[in-house]
Amino acid sequence: MIKLNPKLSQKFSYMFLCLAAFLATTPVILIVFIIIKNGTSVISWEFLLSMPKDGMRGGGILPAILGTLSIVSCAIMITLPVGVCAAIYLNEYAKDDIFTRIIKLAIINLAGIPSVVYGLFGLGIFVMFLKLGVSIIAGALTLSIMELPVIITTARSSLDSVPYSFREASLSLGVSRWQTIRHVVLPNAIPGILTGTILSIARISGETAPILFTAAAFYVPHLPHSIFDQVMTLPYHLYIISTQIPNMPKNIIYGTALVLLMMVLTMSCIAIFARIYFRKRRKW
Repeated sequence: MIKLNPKLSQKFSYMFLCLAAFLATTPVILIVFIIIKNGTSVISWEFLLSMPKDGMRGGGILPAILGTLSIVSCAIMITLPVGVCAAIYLNEYAKDDIFTRIIKLAIINLAGIPSVVYGLFGLGIFVMFLKLGVSIIAGALTLSIMELPVIITTARSSLDSVPYSFREASLSLGVSRWQTIRHVVLPNAIPGILTGTILSIARISGETAPILFTAAAFYVPHLPHSIFDQVMTLPYHLYIISTQIPNMPKNIIYGTALVLLMMVLTMSCIAIFARIYFRKRRKW
């Protein structure tokens, strides 16, 4: 049997991993580079803060920006408390019985459903049955259901990663179970929960199919006044100007894509900094 030099084997493995990382990141870097190169020229305060005009071939994208922010914000505010509470129940209270297994199976199935199916579900339940209409709240509820599996899974993993000795020490002092979870377990699990929030924000910010049926409009000549208003959104607006409007200037298309990309990156960075802050305060 041929014995390989350990140092040579380590160098080969390191080079192979570096090559794999390079191949994985190169397409992303190229996409970002192309978007920045072609979209920077159109970015201005007028483009960001004015209404569309000339059949969306001119003006700005302010309604689409505000529509996207409103839907994403509402969806996260709905999903986060529900998902964390469900994770706390499954990880801290639930027994390993048939009911718990059904819930876990439902979470797994929710994660595998295509986004367009969520859109049709939202159209049938929130828009038609509950008569919320095509609105911000209908789109946010649809996106929140779509993101529940991510939030629940990451929150469960974060809660489970907290050492059990923390719980034992708290319970031995006479503290109730809920107070232990609230003051000991949950604060130490916040960094992982924020990781799930980052993934959710990154995903729902670019979704088109669910909001196509429940919230988005081709063109709205005014800004939203309530959660029951129909809105423009950046993903749907980008789809429309890319495929449905002839002779659309390419710099506007790439500029809209750049704004969407920067919006996702900004929201993700805010969550990342919050995660770093809470991770520094963690006791272990």
